[in-house]
Amino acid sequence: MNRRTRGRGADHERRRLEIVDAVLSVVEENGLAAVSQSSVAARADVSPGRVQHYFPARHELIEAAFDRANALSAARIAERSGAETEPRRMLEVVLTELIPYDTFTRTHLRVRQSFTALALSEEAIASRMRCDYERLYEELADLLRRDRESGRVPAETDPRDEAVSLVALAEGFAYHVLLDLIDPAVPRARVLGAIADLYGSGEGRATTDPEG
Repeated sequence: MNRRTRGRGADHERRRLEIVDAVLSVVEENGLAAVSQSSVAARADVSPGRVQHYFPARHELIEAAFDRANALSAARIAERSGAETEPRRMLEVVLTELIPYDTFTRTHLRVRQSFTALALSEEAIASRMRCDYERLYEELADLLRRDRESGRVPAETDPRDEAVSLVALAEGFAYHVLLDLIDPAVPRARVLGAIADLYGSGEGRATTDPEG
């Protein structure tokens, strides 16, 4: 019985993820406004009823896509950083991943920007976004604290303030990249430069290829 239960649970999650990945595919091609139960069903090659079974309301599709995109982004960050534990390298990897530079990051950040727009009018989503940002700020601040303790970052540095500023810089540029106003290389260089300035220009303007 337990084996059958686990199997049913695994199948349920697999089918659910297939639908969520179809949402991301729709967003990649046509934007968040094109997401509907019927458009997602067509992309996933299932019936609209199947989509409705897993996601009774459109906002549930969007929330699931937001979570899925964040999970995939976290996996990419882990893959890019590998066994790296050096705080500055991790800062560079995380922050450059917030700037679109390929199909995946464009899709992820289109979902994220659209989700942020919804948060301006829906408190439930705003609450989720605040928690999401608080986690991100704290993770980046912790990296800066580690390098402040080791003397790589000036003692007067406020890790949280710097974390907020770096995220705002990266995401502000991301919006302009998504609108094709600027080339992604420009903001990546600016973000890496801001990190270099924080550490001191003597260590160089950038220690990594942001797409590496």
